[in-house]
Amino acid sequence: MRRMSSSTRPGASSARPHIVIIGCGFGGLEATRALQRAQVDITVIEKTNHHLFQPLLYQVATAGLAAPSIAAPVRVLFRNYPNVTTLLGEVSGVDPDERMVRLNDGSQIGYDHLIVAAGATHSYFGRDEWAANAPGLKTLADAFDIRRRVLLSFEAAERESDPLRRRAKLTFAVIGAGPTGVEMAGTMAEIARHTLQGEFRHIDPGSAEVLLIEGGGRVLQAMPEVLSQKALVQLQKLGVEVRLNSRVTGIDATGLTTQLADGSTQRIDSHCIVWAAGVAASPLGRMLGEATGAEVDRAGRVKVEPDLSLPGHPEISVVGDLAAAMSHAPGKEPRPVPGVSPGAKQMGRAAAANILARIAGRATQPFRYSDYGNLATIGRNSAVVDLTTPFGHVRMSGRIAWQFWLFAHVYFLIGFRNRLVVLMDWASAYWSFQRYARVVPDLPAGVPPETKG
Repeated sequence: MRRMSSSTRPGASSARPHIVIIGCGFGGLEATRALQRAQVDITVIEKTNHHLFQPLLYQVATAGLAAPSIAAPVRVLFRNYPNVTTLLGEVSGVDPDERMVRLNDGSQIGYDHLIVAAGATHSYFGRDEWAANAPGLKTLADAFDIRRRVLLSFEAAERESDPLRRRAKLTFAVIGAGPTGVEMAGTMAEIARHTLQGEFRHIDPGSAEVLLIEGGGRVLQAMPEVLSQKALVQLQKLGVEVRLNSRVTGIDATGLTTQLADGSTQRIDSHCIVWAAGVAASPLGRMLGEATGAEVDRAGRVKVEPDLSLPGHPEISVVGDLAAAMSHAPGKEPRPVPGVSPGAKQMGRAAAANILARIAGRATQPFRYSDYGNLATIGRNSAVVDLTTPFGHVRMSGRIAWQFWLFAHVYFLIGFRNRLVVLMDWASAYWSFQRYARVVPDLPAGVPPETKG
């Protein structure tokens, strides 16, 4: 076992194996939890100071929840783990020969074993200039930006006297009809038609147009077609206009252009666009591939061995959205692991177990993903659920699916206080239709409300 000097191991003074975990999303958090009682030293490196429950991030973006309800400080999570050191920093590279992790500030941290769980970011399919006018939703900063754009669009419309410009400011476009896009569009429609009613004097918020634009032929394509169709009907009942087979070809400060299935193009004037169409692995994936020789797929994910380690580098494991991993169930063909939170959690636990097996001189085990199904909420009393059970699939939609979605998400939140606060906020919003997290930062002097940030 390689020993690292104390100068490269924060707080380390023992001869125990040192495990570095990059990222404290679902994968990194579960890996740390799985190792907390082991005779190892752990250093967790995270570029933010909090763990984020991403499935509810859209609720922050649409003013349904305050940020602390879905985020927990990393140091709080690990304060009772005496073998865990937490560092706030951003990783700039990995040296597999020296077994060193490099940070942006120039410091280096040595490791005996490394788990990389750096997650994913937005993908604009080579059109990164679109990001300025169509933000995605991956971080709290993204959520605050989208919340600001949504709320200030209504404020700008209230001050606008020209009917055409007012219409553009009351047109909201969500690009991509996966779970995030469906949830965002449905909630935006509820805000316009219920939350903001009676609060303006010169506009009717209910007249706002919410567009959900999808390049494919149906919404929620990972769902069975029957549930996809039910989701479409529920979106339309909420007032969302769903445009399928519409591929976005351009985005600028005043709107977007789409190409329809027949080859024709359409211009949509909109001052509030949300991007939910593409996901790419963290840039650390390509850096890791260059450093180790591991193959990286088109999305920037690192192709891993069956036990989640890198070819030729068994001391390095990659988990979560950064891993192009396969599930190896006995007697079945390997199949790709979907980029969802249950997959990241399971990979985190599996990587930790395999590291402990290596330390003990035992054989590692191939990763096997347990698919529990998919679920997505659409709006008040509207959701679709596809559960995988030992007895087959259980499919639900409407109110009962929405209740299942609600309690499932509350159950998996980090911390009792967050569960209690979210339940209280949701109960209040359900009965009052109000969203009390509708606060945006003060605007700089001389900046009109419609100016985009």
